[in-house]
Amino acid sequence: MHYEVKTGNSSFERVEQSKYLGTNIVDRNSIQEEIKGKFKSGNACCHAVENFLSSSLLSKNIMLKYTEL
Repeated sequence: MHYEVKTGNSSFERVEQSKYLGTNIVDRNSIQEEIKGKFKSGNACCHAVENFLSSSLLSKNIMLKYTEL
């Protein structure tokens, strides 16, 4: 289905999904997909930091300071 709203000289098309301020907005008013996306991003970030910290290029002093936090 194609929905369109017209006001004056402007028209707006209805979409199933949009991103606003970094948050996915869906037409079904459901947040499950947004939550899954946040978990996926968090896991990817943790994995990237884990790989960075296990790098032999990183000095041992920096690694010790990080683990003390």
